[in-house]
Amino acid sequence: MSTDLSLSSIEAVSAAVLDMSRHLEVREVLRRITASARSLLGAEYAALGVPDDHGGFAQFVVDGVTDEQWKAIGPLPRQHGVLATMLHEMTPTRLTDVRKAPAFGGWPEAHPDMKDFLGMPIVDGEEILGAVFLANKEGGFTAQDEELLRILAAHAALALGNARLYERSRELTLAGERARIAHDLHDAVSQKLFSLRLTAKAAATLVERDPARARAELAEVARLAAEAADELRAVVVELRPAALDEDGLVATLASQVQVLDRAHSAEVAFTTGGVRTLPPGQEAAVLRVAQEALHNALRHSGGSRVEVTLTGTPGRGALLRVADDGRGFDPDGVRRAGRHLGLVSMRDRAAAVGGRLSLESAPGQGTVIELEVPGA
Repeated sequence: MSTDLSLSSIEAVSAAVLDMSRHLEVREVLRRITASARSLLGAEYAALGVPDDHGGFAQFVVDGVTDEQWKAIGPLPRQHGVLATMLHEMTPTRLTDVRKAPAFGGWPEAHPDMKDFLGMPIVDGEEILGAVFLANKEGGFTAQDEELLRILAAHAALALGNARLYERSRELTLAGERARIAHDLHDAVSQKLFSLRLTAKAAATLVERDPARARAELAEVARLAAEAADELRAVVVELRPAALDEDGLVATLASQVQVLDRAHSAEVAFTTGGVRTLPPGQEAAVLRVAQEALHNALRHSGGSRVEVTLTGTPGRGALLRVADDGRGFDPDGVRRAGRHLGLVSMRDRAAAVGGRLSLESAPGQGTVIELEVPGA
């Protein structure tokens, strides 16, 4: 390969990588990877498959096939035949005629006829994120094509990983915003109830002077208080984090710790044991306190490791512990300076479910936050 050709190939790969990296949505990144691979290697067709856990594809993106052709082809392919090679083995597949491969199982009637074939797994460590497939190149695919696609696939793994982290971060942000709204609404309704109680007391003064009017006003106060309480319960149930409803506290917290561990330079670890299912309000409070404590540790502590522990207590409650090895601080000094680092919010959440929050920290000694919630 000549020097000019080498420089041209490098420039083409660089352009493809930049194009992939400009986007953060997973679906768009998959589409850009597929289009870049097809353009880079001069193939007639390209596809990218992301496997699911049930023998099929969670996502499958094509390039070089019209929408009408794609609809006529029918359902997504299953993980069998030649495609399975890249989805279960970390090795590329280059064939002069895919139709003659032992694993070839044919394709639907409307499927384009393909001959030359090159497939490359997209790998992140020991995990296969997906595979990119190319078909029909004039003159066939070469060893140089395989190497270019290998380089592109390595960058595609980074771009896809970043896109997944971005989408997960956005989900967490939305979940946090939902929780904040729920908390704000809780405060608003509480104030409404407080006003109603004051009105009830004022109405009580009318008992002697105008008993009939007092009874009518008290009945109205009772009705409004009941409505406010019902509204509060409905809002809290509606805005409760969906992941808690679907997966439970342990799985939800473990998933979020895993995301943060990948997104930050500090190591974030999670251990658990003996945790029973808690009432919904307690699970939400534990999760929010954990999120706030993790935010503080990762943004402010400067530590290299954060340990999150969630264990069951003898009283069938739970104990959350978030500890970092960071620079620590003087809790009294923070309070005097008016910087609470979310401590007020965490204590409010703990108190709302009958829990107890404690904090231990000192300059140079890291920080430990513990939340214990009682059993039901």
